[in-house]
Amino acid sequence: MNVIECKNLTHYYGRRCIYENLNLNIEQGKVVGLLGKNGTGKTTTINILNGFLTPHSGECRIFGEDSHRLSAKTKQRIGLLLEGHVQYSFMNIKQIENYYSKFYTKWNSKVYFELMDMLKIKPEQKISKMSCGQRSQVALGLILAQDPDLFILDDFSMGLDPGYRRLFVEYLNEYVKSKDKTVFVSSHIIQDMEMLIDECVIMDYGKILKQEPVDQFLDTFLKFTLQGDFVNQLKQFNKLYSVEFINGKTEFYSSETSSDIISCLGSQNIDFNLIKQEKLSLEDAFIGLTGKY
Repeated sequence: MNVIECKNLTHYYGRRCIYENLNLNIEQGKVVGLLGKNGTGKTTTINILNGFLTPHSGECRIFGEDSHRLSAKTKQRIGLLLEGHVQYSFMNIKQIENYYSKFYTKWNSKVYFELMDMLKIKPEQKISKMSCGQRSQVALGLILAQDPDLFILDDFSMGLDPGYRRLFVEYLNEYVKSKDKTVFVSSHIIQDMEMLIDECVIMDYGKILKQEPVDQFLDTFLKFTLQGDFVNQLKQFNKLYSVEFINGKTEFYSSETSSDIISCLGSQNIDFNLIKQEKLSLEDAFIGLTGKY
């Protein structure tokens, strides 16, 4: 069953096309990471999903309902975090929990206070006196306490230091897996995503480059290195990515099979035996696919 379905989404800001005929499905129980450089449409997609933006054309559905006409019952099933913000900064930790709890029938106070305790945030602390990172932690706690069936988290780790990011990723990972939750998440910190997500959606300007399980992506998308400068010969092949000459070597990335790579090199009279290949982290694979700049 698909929890999220986007069909033929097209959106513009003025004359600038963000993407055209974008299609995206997210299955129940999956933790899916949305990756892309700044300006590729990650937050735009999340805003369309939540009915904050109307696309130029196409449609989005959440739990089978039009995302711009969600029923109150369906909205209660969605935990939304937009860039770590939390409102009502005049309240303290205990007051804001009490306030939010009135709106959600499945509210779980224990989860909220357990996370606050782990993060060393005291119940009497006021939101207005907190750092950006602490406010993000409170927002994440409030999302978890809602016990939603679908988490939509936009840049969830903003403002968190490395230790707290690791703590939250591990906590969220255990929580969603034990309860069969669905998560759609974006973050600029890809190391965190690699620890959390099952599947990656990698956006480029105007399109989706990849949507597949992370393990599959990292098993098949490799870095290749050749001694010498073969950039001009290899740049003509559109399935070889980020072809560059660095420190006396030609580097490129690809998910093509060995036989296809051999064919490409052979057509340019390049000896395949000279090539070295290596597996990558998710961050390195992302950069290899989308380019450094």
